[in-house]
Amino acid sequence: MKINPLNNSAINPYKRQQAKVEQAEAQKQKTTDKLEISNQAKELLGNGRIQAERREKVDQLKSEVENGTYKADPKKTAEDLLKFFRS
Repeated sequence: MKINPLNNSAINPYKRQQAKVEQAEAQKQKTTDKLEISNQAKELLGNGRIQAERREKVDQLKSEVENGTYKADPKKTAEDLLKFFRS
């Protein structure tokens, strides 16, 4: 009479499949996304002059709206809307 060892793979036929799934999950966790910003983009982000000018313009527009002195140009608004929707 022959006795087979207890660690026979036929006892649990899904063991190999489970090992493959676990290995795939481990591999998936190892990969990560990486973001690189070019030097030119860093220079543009670091340019505080543009941000300062934008902030000044926004503050000026806010004060005009609050005071009731802001006048919108309807023709310019319509032209810009057409440009936006046509492109």
